[in-house]
Amino acid sequence: MSEAYFRVESGALGPQEHFLSLDDILMSHEKLSVRTEIPMPRLGAFFLDRSGGAETDNAIPEGTKLELPLWLAKGLFDNKRRILSVELPKIYQEGWRTVFSADANVVDLHKMGPHFYGFGSQLLHFDSPENADISHSLLQTFVGRFRRIMDSSQNAYNEDTSALVARLDEMERGLFQTGQKGLNDFQCWEKGQASQLTASNLVQNYAKRKFTDMED
Repeated sequence: MSEAYFRVESGALGPQEHFLSLDDILMSHEKLSVRTEIPMPRLGAFFLDRSGGAETDNAIPEGTKLELPLWLAKGLFDNKRRILSVELPKIYQEGWRTVFSADANVVDLHKMGPHFYGFGSQLLHFDSPENADISHSLLQTFVGRFRRIMDSSQNAYNEDTSALVARLDEMERGLFQTGQKGLNDFQCWEKGQASQLTASNLVQNYAKRKFTDMED
């Protein structure tokens, strides 16, 4: 029986998200704090509280702080026109980068942001002067947590891992599940429970025809 949904891997760690990936769709809707650098005419009715004194032409004034989904902030960002500037989320700022460099394993990444690595990689799109530090922190955080995640996936077989998995970001959860599946497949193979390799119907039919020709 075919599955109703075939999982599409996230592309968020690259230049662009994958528009067929559910993980990327959810990640791209996470909010980002921005500040408008120019007036935005006729958009005040959508983004500003009517009681907050929007301009008569429904424009968003310069200097207005907004919370926009990542996909919209990326679409509006332009280095040449300076339509808006982006404020880094706290978890990617220097204070938290120091925490990650000290011991990344103590941080509950899922609580801080379920798509920590993907969202952080997409922040590099905004050409912040801290981009180099952000990318280095993302890499070092992943390296620092990877071994513990895989060790736990191999040594927690048939145990309750809900407390451990609850602290992982979505990509780390995928790695954990892959590790446990690999262990399960290996143990099945050791017990002789792995599926046996069989010849395809095409090969079997060819062998039968060849045997019949030999008898004739």
